Amino acid sequence: MAQRGAYAKGIAKREEILTVALDVVARHGYRGASVREIAEAVGLSQAGLLHYFGSKDELFAAVLMKRDEVDSASPSTDTLDDLVRIVAHNAEVPGLVQLYAQLSVEAADPAHPAHGYFTERYARLRRRFAESLRTGQSDGTLRTTFDPDAVAALVIAATDGLQTQFLLDASVDMAAHIEALLDDLRV
Repeated sequence: MAQRGAYAKGIAKREEILTVALDVVARHGYRGASVREIAEAVGLSQAGLLHYFGSKDELFAAVLMKRDEVDSASPSTDTLDDLVRIVAHNAEVPGLVQLYAQLSVEAADPAHPAHGYFTERYARLRRRFAESLRTGQSDGTLRTTFDPDAVAALVIAATDGLQTQFLLDASVDMAAHIEALLDDLRV
């Protein structure tokens, strides 16, 4: 019974760390968020915090997973509308956009702790968007003159590219551009 309680406390502490880290990274970005600041905010030493994650990169990969979990917590029935909503929200958390952009490049190395996360995430998003596009083509709300698989990959590429442009120029309205792109697919 004691192990079960200790295990539950460990899971709860890990969730607390991720919630705090989401906030710290959103405010300070990838380079500005320190393990020390996150550890202090949850009442741990840096070594204590790294006990839960192993390294700063593993912590930040877990932060991105938590962000995805939070972003998908209240989905609508329209995956494309959800994408616009999430992209609009990203403009409010530039530090998380910075973290995502930085780690996505670093994760191209198969040895990076976030490699599996990004590989799985891109595959999952391509499937999900392609399925949504096929549904829209079938129900007559989207044009039938495009390949859903190709457009799904292009929408993700456009979203990532707009995030980079936003990081360089905060006046870039990512959500408006993605919405315009998706509107061009509608009947």
